[in-house]
Amino acid sequence: MPKDPCKTIEADKGDLESLVRLVARLRSENGCPWDRKQTPRSLTVYLIEEMYELVDAIETGDAEAVCEELGDVLFQLVFVARLYEESGHFRMTDAIGKIADKMIRRHPHVFGDSSVSGVEEVRRRWGEIKKAEKADSASPSMIDSVPAGLPALMRAYRVSERAAGAGFDWDDTAGVSDKVEEEWEEFKAAVGADSKDAEAVEMEMGDLLFTLVNVARFARIHPERALAKATRKFESRFRDMEAQAEKTGRTLDQVPRPEKEALWEKAKNRTPSS
Repeated sequence: MPKDPCKTIEADKGDLESLVRLVARLRSENGCPWDRKQTPRSLTVYLIEEMYELVDAIETGDAEAVCEELGDVLFQLVFVARLYEESGHFRMTDAIGKIADKMIRRHPHVFGDSSVSGVEEVRRRWGEIKKAEKADSASPSMIDSVPAGLPALMRAYRVSERAAGAGFDWDDTAGVSDKVEEEWEEFKAAVGADSKDAEAVEMEMGDLLFTLVNVARFARIHPERALAKATRKFESRFRDMEAQAEKTGRTLDQVPRPEKEALWEKAKNRTPSS
């Protein structure tokens, strides 16, 4: 059987409660000055960084790296919870209880008597249950729940998803594809305009990207993952080009354009397309 990298953790250090106690000690009077200085807001940057590192590890498929990065993320979460416990707001167990209650409530086909026909019905019911939960909320808009701080591509996807949930959507993929063509023509017109209005060009590019996000949604593809994969593929091929140029004693910027194109074709043949 393959080795489980998480099994390397000692038994008395492998439970959540021990990690909670560890963070409490770091925050204690005799703990670490740096840890004692932190606030929930100061920790957000570290939490975001650790989340991205975890995602990178998952994408590489390296289970040992995933185990380590998952621990880093968990540490940040416990740390944030500890700060709120110290200020008298809630404990880690309260947060765990809330998410457990929410998952049970949103999975009546697992924890209740209802049944579902498949994934699509699960998604539909999830949305209905979530909408019912927000019925008594003072929030006036369905899209208020989409965090403003999300990366633009991810936020565009979530906003369009919420709008579609309200029935404001194209009828099919052909409809949204036609919209892409329309936005592309408007972008080209803005770029070619004599006025060279940078703000107008930027707006048209934004419209085009937002519409492409909707194409991805119709195709059941998350645009963030799709773009991340395409970027990694380009990086791999570009590094291959650099290596080829280095073998001739040159840096890539010293290679003439026609030769660059030839190196690119070679890189495409040597590196995977996905």
